[in-house]
Amino acid sequence: MSSHTRRAALAAIVAAGLHLALSGRARAEAPPRSPPAAVSWSSLSGEEQKMLGRFSDRWDTLAPEQQQRLIRGTRRWMNMTPEQREHAKARFDHWKNLSPEQKDRARRSWRRYQELSPEQQARVRDGYHRFKKLTPEQRRRLRERWENATPEERQRMLERRRARQERRNQ
Repeated sequence: MSSHTRRAALAAIVAAGLHLALSGRARAEAPPRSPPAAVSWSSLSGEEQKMLGRFSDRWDTLAPEQQQRLIRGTRRWMNMTPEQREHAKARFDHWKNLSPEQKDRARRSWRRYQELSPEQQARVRDGYHRFKKLTPEQRRRLRERWENATPEERQRMLERRRARQERRNQ
């Protein structure tokens, strides 16, 4: 299975999960956040400064949100195992190779996912993990059924799945 096919399958499953999670349910309201505070370069640890060294000469000109993102990413990286770092590097390399349209679509999907309640996010993750457990042939057939379905058929498929889940949860 090509990487394009895998991405298309994943996008279909995520879209289905998001649709399922959002259909008939209100989106979770995010509490208002206070704007992040700027971080001084000198307040960073030596290891953080080393990893963020390429930003040192312009650190004070970066928006506080960008500083916070860079710090969070650096701290996440520092806490990863070598295997996790390899995996993260592979995912970053994959991201760099996406077209601008693919990146935009991924960002929009991520924003929709973040707007879901924790329960809805868990359902989307559960659907993704179930999809990953399917054989390549099962995934191909599911993807073809989804791609060839009319909007009404897709809605019925999602409703049947929701009913099965509700029966399982009782």
